[in-house]
Amino acid sequence: MMKVSIRFVGTLIIAFGLFHSVMGQDRPNANQPQGENLEVPEGWNVRLDRPSDEVVIGSDPDSADIYFVNMTPGWHITTGPAGIFYHPANTAAGDFTIKADLHLFDPGERNREAFGLFWGGRDLDSADQFYYYFLIRNTGDFLIKKRVGDTTEMIKEWTPSEAVVVYDDPETSSVMNALEVSVQEGRVSFRINGEEVSSISAEGMQNDGIFGLRVNHSINLHISDLAILSK
Repeated sequence: MMKVSIRFVGTLIIAFGLFHSVMGQDRPNANQPQGENLEVPEGWNVRLDRPSDEVVIGSDPDSADIYFVNMTPGWHITTGPAGIFYHPANTAAGDFTIKADLHLFDPGERNREAFGLFWGGRDLDSADQFYYYFLIRNTGDFLIKKRVGDTTEMIKEWTPSEAVVVYDDPETSSVMNALEVSVQEGRVSFRINGEEVSSISAEGMQNDGIFGLRVNHSINLHISDLAILSK
């Protein structure tokens, strides 16, 4: 098991592995573990909503507060506290589409805990963190918001959508939802399992930046793919 280290850069960021320069670095590949399989991925960062030096991110599910490992294909996350998970080489700019294939395991009584994609990330290691996020939850709805520092701004309230596949059968191991955020020709479109559920103007938005995962409290999630599909 690996205990995370803590850096102070205006605020706390919880990180592990080496924080490499983005220049010359390959994007993480879901089919090639970053380090050893079933170990904490190398080069990834985790920023918690409420940083704490007591939080342990590790590969032992029985003792880690957040279980985060390479699990080819992709990665497995079991929270713990809520936060964002990202690799600094995962950047997108201009026109692009990013996608995540997310497999939710039995949420128990925590159907209202959300998970999904973030994009446009910058200053993620400081008090001025900035990103947008597109989440779903097991109640069958989705949300779009923006975070600046410790504050959030609603872009689209929780909205029901039949495109969301919910976990409602205890005989099922997990359910998969594919989320996409697409910035094209001045608009930002949001798709769940191939169905467009929302589209907004990109005017005034700052969509360039790091993309990654946002996972709220006490969620058992496998990510079989996280990629940029086009620029």
